[in-house]
Amino acid sequence: MGFVRFKNLSLYGAKFTAERRVKFEQSPKPKLTQNFVKCGKFTKNRAEKMDRIVEIEKISFENDFEVSLRPTRFEDYIGQEKIKQNLDVFIKAAKKRGECLDHVLFYGPPGLGKTTLAHIIANEMGVSIKMTAAPMIEKSGDLAAVLTNLQEGDVLFIDEIHRLSPAIEEVLYPAMEDFRLDIIIGSGPAAQTIKIDLPKFTLIGATTRAGMISAPLRDRFGMDFRLQFYTREELARIVQIASVKLGKECEKAAALEVAARSRATPRIALRLLKRIRDFAEVNDEAVISQPRAKEALDALGVNDIGFDEMDIKYLEILLAAKRRPMGLSTIAAALSEDEGTVEDVIEPYLLANGYIERTAKGRLASAKAYEVFKLKFDGGTQKGLFEE
Repeated sequence: MGFVRFKNLSLYGAKFTAERRVKFEQSPKPKLTQNFVKCGKFTKNRAEKMDRIVEIEKISFENDFEVSLRPTRFEDYIGQEKIKQNLDVFIKAAKKRGECLDHVLFYGPPGLGKTTLAHIIANEMGVSIKMTAAPMIEKSGDLAAVLTNLQEGDVLFIDEIHRLSPAIEEVLYPAMEDFRLDIIIGSGPAAQTIKIDLPKFTLIGATTRAGMISAPLRDRFGMDFRLQFYTREELARIVQIASVKLGKECEKAAALEVAARSRATPRIALRLLKRIRDFAEVNDEAVISQPRAKEALDALGVNDIGFDEMDIKYLEILLAAKRRPMGLSTIAAALSEDEGTVEDVIEPYLLANGYIERTAKGRLASAKAYEVFKLKFDGGTQKGLFEE
């Protein structure tokens, strides 16, 4: 019966022997709905829900709304001109030789387009892209499963690659260099080493913390690129193109208004654009105007410089210290945030634009921050409590 077969599938904890697994795979698999209803132990609605759970892998994410906003070619990708030019040359050379592209590492603050560039590389090379994140690869078997499912020339994208454990990195080294997998099965005297040949592939790693990547792993990437913050004009163009895809035109002045408040980051600009579109939709406006954009951004609590509540709170903490250096842990505790969030999300924009200074003793508010808050700047650094 279908119910017994489904029960053997280990959804209820039972394990297959190799023989039973082969029999199961070769046998016809009738709809679960019919079998559950025949058993009389499940209602039809519950059985239909089980069908959907089993068939969840068939869902395609290619039509997802977020993906539709991503450019698929270098011509449509705005910004990062130097990186685009270099990648274009390397991709054309690899295609001319009939080889797969060398491994690539992208690093920089979040939201600058690392994942989008990985999609474009796969598209330009005419191959598939498989995506995963380092925290999901807990054991060497997880990595082996991902690598053995690749086809010749495929792109494997690993996000947050700095979070790979040393044991996983050791398995990844021969895969990157020799396209070979060395796996130890068993333990003690009965342990065996199995070598598995892999198809040639391109590994693209992305990280917001390049300093946390081990030197041996970093050296195995043939190319590494740091993504820079975007200019106001580049962000305005991104906003205008995205607004058309979202079914609303956006005036240039409105796009510049959004760009000025987006912390030089496309992801934030697109997020704000969607909320502004909601304001325009409610007011039955086909075109997003500057007054409407300004009204929406003010309602969202984003000021003229692009500071949100967390940025303002961060700067207020430093300003209250009156030029006394403050440590990261102290700031994180005052903000009720994780240290990693402060360092990776809040600080990069403030540092890049000169609102804060980072010294060996701690963080300081710069003259520019005092100017924004209309406070008098005292150029000297005050001594700490225990300093003479």
